[in-house]
Amino acid sequence: MTVADGPKLDKSDKIFVAGHRGLVGSAVARRLRTLGCTNLILRMHSELDLTNQSAVETFFFIEKPEYVILAAAKVGGVHANNAYPADFITISLQIQTNVIDYAYRCGVKKLIFLQNAIVYFMCNFSPIPESALLTGPLGPTNEWYAVAKTAGVKMCQAYRSQYMFDAISTMPTNRGENDSFAPLPTNLYGPNDKVSSAKHVLVWGSGAPLHEFLNVDDLVDSVVFMLENYSDLEHVNVRSGTEVSAKELVELVKEVVGFEGELVWDSSKPDGTPRKLMDSSTLATLGWEPKISLRDGLLRT
Repeated sequence: MTVADGPKLDKSDKIFVAGHRGLVGSAVARRLRTLGCTNLILRMHSELDLTNQSAVETFFFIEKPEYVILAAAKVGGVHANNAYPADFITISLQIQTNVIDYAYRCGVKKLIFLQNAIVYFMCNFSPIPESALLTGPLGPTNEWYAVAKTAGVKMCQAYRSQYMFDAISTMPTNRGENDSFAPLPTNLYGPNDKVSSAKHVLVWGSGAPLHEFLNVDDLVDSVVFMLENYSDLEHVNVRSGTEVSAKELVELVKEVVGFEGELVWDSSKPDGTPRKLMDSSTLATLGWEPKISLRDGLLRT
């Protein structure tokens, strides 16, 4: 582990935030603007298709960003992963391969690849250390996405090993999306999350699985921290440190947002992973800890 030897960010540096309209990417762009960064490079999908190799090549050689934060991917919940496995593995692989490769080729100083805990196997122990990657079978409900994202972690490591490219991966909690409320064992939430005026909310599963929620602003804080304070081969876990059951979570969300509709539990639907608590001692050793509690984060959101 290499501490405090990363490049120091200048407010005028050109920073490409890939996926800036999503939950994570929008939070990254918001934080960088707050820090006074004046040279953000942002592209909508209609302006830059990250699955198109030629388009990505042209973009990098013209814009020449100095930093890249890769928060773009094909995302979805349990239902979407089961329904569109080819899309999840292919689109995610195309995006990360194109961006990581051309970031290296065009002399980017540092790239941060945002992962999530879905890449860890279906284990019966916790907390899960970074060394657990690729030590067991993946969860069947998210296998295709997990394979693609694992390949991204290994691609960053390979480019560091072969080319000395400063590419790192950070492993925050999952970001799931679905037509119903189907939380994964660990989840990311915050501003720009989905809002509706439903008369009832369908919740998948039994309510028993344990979940760990990380506020997106805490995640972004860790990303900015690692941008300047971490440079090494190993990916780094990011976690909130607090677990709640799915049932406790749903009741808390209902209370905080003032939802007056009905909660409908569908126990015929899969629970997902029973528990997936990550070990974030590496990041704690570097000097970073989360600051936002679940209740406070929900109130802010």
